[in-house]
Amino acid sequence: MRREQARAEAAFLRGDAGVDGRATDEETRDEAEVEKDKAREQLFRGRTYLGREFLTWLLWRSESTAAVTALEDVDVEVIFTGRLTLRGLAGDVVELVARGAAAPYAEQVRRALDVGLLVHQARLRITHGEQVFEATLDAEFLDVRAAKLPELLTEEEDDRLLERLALTGKLSALVDALVGTFLEIRASPTWRRKVVPAMKAWMGEPGAAEKASKDVEAPSGRPARAGRRVG
Repeated sequence: MRREQARAEAAFLRGDAGVDGRATDEETRDEAEVEKDKAREQLFRGRTYLGREFLTWLLWRSESTAAVTALEDVDVEVIFTGRLTLRGLAGDVVELVARGAAAPYAEQVRRALDVGLLVHQARLRITHGEQVFEATLDAEFLDVRAAKLPELLTEEEDDRLLERLALTGKLSALVDALVGTFLEIRASPTWRRKVVPAMKAWMGEPGAAEKASKDVEAPSGRPARAGRRVG
């Protein structure tokens, strides 16, 4: 019953059905408009899936406690905290929500990833030098939500506003750096040859993350030490 309702809602949102559930008359919709809607839907699906791959990869990388990348020659470390949402395209379970301080690294989450779910939304703690940021990332647009910035150091109201804006920009730059590292790895031969097998091993074997990440080479040919990019 729920599947039928979901199909009906999806058809309505695409414009394939009216509010009464009946198919929309093809003559009432311009062919170019129909094709445009299909292209938009495929674009959003592709972008969302890539965002889920990114967050899943980041969860795997973060469990080793090594820095994921660097910004301005300073290591960027990431820890997943609190609520974690997993989603999939098919199967008996298409969404799973894990709650708890250590929930993102629980064995149950790895098992869910192993059967096809991917991370869709997560709460991250990002450390850059002595500054610690927190933010929630969503896979669809990688929007930063509910951000928590480092403690402000200035006292004057105008200065505090400027500092807050600067920290907001820095958080965005940190997220961009993480995404950029992922895309570099994702586009390299190392992704299929080493990264995907290492992630699958981590999903299926407790304690496999640290060993697997050490076996992955940097895409640029630079040695992947603990505080630098891997892939």
